[in-house]
Amino acid sequence: MPVQPKHAHLHTPPGVILGIIGVSAAASALICWLVYFHAPTDVAGTHMRSLPLVNAVLNGLATIALLTGFEEIRKRRILQHRAAMSFAFIFSSIFLVSYLVNFTLHGETHFNRFNTWWPFYRDLLVSHIVLSTVALPMILITFFLSLSGRFHAHKRLARWTLPIWLYVSVTGVIVYLMQAACR
Repeated sequence: MPVQPKHAHLHTPPGVILGIIGVSAAASALICWLVYFHAPTDVAGTHMRSLPLVNAVLNGLATIALLTGFEEIRKRRILQHRAAMSFAFIFSSIFLVSYLVNFTLHGETHFNRFNTWWPFYRDLLVSHIVLSTVALPMILITFFLSLSGRFHAHKRLARWTLPIWLYVSVTGVIVYLMQAACR
């Protein structure tokens, strides 16, 4: 009889997964409302104009933490991996707050559609937004699996979560640097 790993008999309650998906859907709905329906409160654009640059830096820090976490797990250094991934989560969470504040104050950044870089910016932004929506529940579920000791399931999902989260972070650096240049 094969030896089952610790926690192999545990299953994630469907309510937890539904809760994570619900939180992710609520966050996406809030962002959609801010983007398409909310009137910016700082129409003069005088408050916190540096937020796109802050967002680029936060995405850059998340990228560095993700790459560090990947390298640490490859070296089987679990505690360092956990610390790096926790920092990636923290940087991404602070980014989300900064992003929401930026949209609340300023609304959508109007990139000059006649600019040579417009098609690149548009396509990058669309892929960034779509994959951000996909990444959020994956990140939360991956963290839940790790924190609940379900390392086999965590590892299986992390193989998909990491590249998507990394793509979202890297494209976030580029998108928000381009937005910062527009201000």
